[in-house]
Amino acid sequence: MAAARDTGSLLVAGLLLFFHTWGAWAVPEVNMEDRVDVMLGDTAQITCTYNSEDGVGGTIIQWFYVLRSGEKQRIYYLESGMSYAEKGTPFSDRISVNGTGATGVVVLTIDDVLLKDELEFICIVKSLTDGTAEGRTKLRVFRTPDAATIVGVQQGISVQEEDLAKIGTCEVKNGYPRPNITWYKNATPVRSIRDEVNVVPSITIESNGLYSVKSELSMKVVKEDADALFYCEITYFAPWKETMMVETSPINITVYYPHTAVKVWVESPKGKIKEGDTVEIHCSGDGSNPFTEFSISNGEDLSTSTNKLMVENVTRLNSGEFICTALDMESFNEITENITLFVNYLEDVVLMPGKIIEVPQGEERQATCNALSSLPTQTAWFKDGEEVGTGHTLALKDAVFGTAGTYVCVVTALEVEALEKSGALRVYVQGQPVIQVPHSAEMEESVDRTVDLSCYVQGYPYPTVTWSTSEGKVLPTASETETDDGVRSTTSVKVTGDLIVFCNASNSLGEDSMAFSIKAIIHTTSETTSPTISSTISSTISSTISSTISTTTTPVTTRSPVKPETAIPPKKVKKEGSGVIIAVIIICILLLAILGSVLYFLYKKGKICGRSGKQDLSKGKSGKDNIVVEMKSDNTEEAVLLGVNGEKQIPIDQ
Repeated sequence: MAAARDTGSLLVAGLLLFFHTWGAWAVPEVNMEDRVDVMLGDTAQITCTYNSEDGVGGTIIQWFYVLRSGEKQRIYYLESGMSYAEKGTPFSDRISVNGTGATGVVVLTIDDVLLKDELEFICIVKSLTDGTAEGRTKLRVFRTPDAATIVGVQQGISVQEEDLAKIGTCEVKNGYPRPNITWYKNATPVRSIRDEVNVVPSITIESNGLYSVKSELSMKVVKEDADALFYCEITYFAPWKETMMVETSPINITVYYPHTAVKVWVESPKGKIKEGDTVEIHCSGDGSNPFTEFSISNGEDLSTSTNKLMVENVTRLNSGEFICTALDMESFNEITENITLFVNYLEDVVLMPGKIIEVPQGEERQATCNALSSLPTQTAWFKDGEEVGTGHTLALKDAVFGTAGTYVCVVTALEVEALEKSGALRVYVQGQPVIQVPHSAEMEESVDRTVDLSCYVQGYPYPTVTWSTSEGKVLPTASETETDDGVRSTTSVKVTGDLIVFCNASNSLGEDSMAFSIKAIIHTTSETTSPTISSTISSTISSTISSTISTTTTPVTTRSPVKPETAIPPKKVKKEGSGVIIAVIIICILLLAILGSVLYFLYKKGKICGRSGKQDLSKGKSGKDNIVVEMKSDNTEEAVLLGVNGEKQIPIDQ
C-alpha cells in the first residue's frame, strides 16, 4: 500500500512539472532598445522584436505610450493581419507600424517628432495560450541651440570700486534639452566666490518648449584683469553622443587702476637738442585711471596742465630740469618724475685779426676763425664755393692778386645735425696796377660806329682808371665795377677814323696803361649805267685803296702786359705826309678811269655783254652815270673828284 501511494505521488508531481514547463514555453519573448534619440522634427522609429510558438494567427501586438500621470494609452493594434491606429490620440495622424509579426519584428514609426513626444513607449505581445510579454523604449528628443552670444560692459571698471562690477553676459537660446553655460577667464573656469565672483544663471522656457539660458558674470577686478580674456563655454546634448561644446569669442574689459609710477621723456627732436629747435616733452604713468591730472613744469616760466609740453625756439637758457606730476583725483595721491633737458649751442664765429685784412704782394698773413660751442667743432674755409682749407687757421702765403677775395669760414658742431655758423673774411692784396691784356687790343670797325672798350685792372688800393685818345682827348667812363682784386672799367667811343684809345690806371703804389688800336673801315658807293661795270670798278677801287692805306700807314700794336715795377707811357701813332698819300691815290684812280673808258668803249661796240655798236651810250648819260670816289686823309686836307674820262671836278663839299 505504501509503495503504491509513493508511486502515485511521483506521477502527480511529474504531471505538474510537465504542465508547468509547457506553459513557460508558451510565453513570448520581447526585446526593445532602452532609448531612441531623435532630433526635433525628424522621424522616430521604435523597433519591437519578439518570438512566439503560436505563429502569426495566434499573436496580438499592441503599442502603448505612458502618460505623464503613469497611465498607459493604446495607440496601435495589430492581430492576424488586421491593424489600425487608435483615434483621438496625439499620434493618430503621425504613426504607422511596419511588419505583420510573421518575422517577429514590428517597427513603430512616428513622423514629425514633437517635444511632447518625449515619452515611454510599450510594445505588448500576447499569445492565444494566454502568454503575454512586453518591452519598453524611452523616446528622447533633441534640438541644437542657436549660436551663443557674449556682451561685455562698455564702460571702464575701477579696481577701487567696493562692489562687484558686472563683466558681461552670455546667452544661448532655443536648445533642448537645456544647455549649460560656463564662464572662463584666460582658459580657467570662473566659479562663484563670495564677495569676489558671482555667476548668476537664468533659464527661460520658450512657448515652443525650448530652453534659453542666460548667465551674468560680476566680480571685483584687479589690475591684471586689464589684459584678461573672458569667454563662455556652451554645453548641450546631441543624439547618440556625449555632450557637445562650443565657445564664444573672447572679450576684454577696460580696467581703471591708479598710477604707481610716471615717466617723462623728450618726444622730439630725437637725439641732441640745439638752440632754435622746438622741443616736445611727454609724460605718462603706468596706470589707467582717467581721473588723473598731469602737469609738466620747469618750476619757473614753462608749464602745462596736460601730459604734453611744447617749447618753441629753445635757447641754452631753457636747459634744466623738467618735472612731470600725476595727481590721482580719487585718492589725491601725487607721483612725480623729472628729466634734465640740455640745449646745445654754437655761438657766432670770431675772426682774428678782423673781418678785413690787407696783404702786400708776395707776403704772408694768417687769419683764425673760432666759435664757442657746447660740443666739439670742426672748421672749414671756402672761396667761391670751393673748400680751400680746414682748421681754425687760414694761412695766406706768397700773396698774389688771385689771392684776394672773400673767404667763408664755416664752423660745424659735431654730433648735432645742421648746427653751424659762418663768417666772411675779406682779403685785399696790395700792389700797383696791372692791366690785364684782352684777347685782342686791335680791331677794325666801320666809320660812325660806336665801340665799347673794357679794361680790367688788378691792384689795391683800388686803381683810378681814366680813358684818353692819342690826340689827348679824355673819354668819359661808361661804368666802373670793383672786383675782388681790382677794377673793371668801360668806355664808349665813336669811330671817325683810325683811332688809338688808352686805358690809364694808377694808385698810390704805381701806374700802368695800355692802348687799343681801332682801324676805321670806309665804305664807298658808286653807280653806273651797267651794273656789271659799276660793281667791277667799285671792287677794284676798294681793293686798291685798302692796299695803298695798308702800305702807307704804320699800324699801332699793343704791348705785352707791363710788369708792376715799370710803367710804359701811351704809344703814339706815327703820321705820314698827306701829300704822298694823295699822290698815290690819284695815280690809282687815273689808271682805273682809263680801264673804265676801255670797258665802256667795248660795251658800246657790242664786244662785251652781247651788245651791238649801234646803241648810243650818251643817251643815258647824266649825273648818276658818273663814278665818284671820295678819299680823305686823317686831316681832311684835300678831296679829288674824277669823272669817267679823268676830268677833274670841283669837290661838292668845298
